[in-house]
Amino acid sequence: MHIPRHPGRVLVEEILEPLGVTQTSFASHLGWTFARLNEIANARRGITPDSALALSEAIEGTTPEFWMNLQRDWDLSQARPSHASVMPYPFPPEKETRSVIRNVVIYYTAPSLLALPEK
Repeated sequence: MHIPRHPGRVLVEEILEPLGVTQTSFASHLGWTFARLNEIANARRGITPDSALALSEAIEGTTPEFWMNLQRDWDLSQARPSHASVMPYPFPPEKETRSVIRNVVIYYTAPSLLALPEK
């Protein structure tokens, strides 16, 4: 099973270090303080939408979604061990609950799979 890594560790260990780029140099290029980049690199600060945009612009071949997905996966991996489970909500059985929820999920994750009727 894939164990999520903090995006800052991915940035430093899999991109900057192998390419011989220092945190100081990269932070300067981004217009960030060294402290900001170092906190991200050491998993003391998360990736924000703004930082994801900056990283994707500075590192060709990455996207803001790539950085945000790494952060999302990390956050969920940290939250799961202490999360208290919640029972499913008892939606009215006469409603087409599964269909409604399925359509919403598809619309926001894979809209091409759902042909919505025109209004």
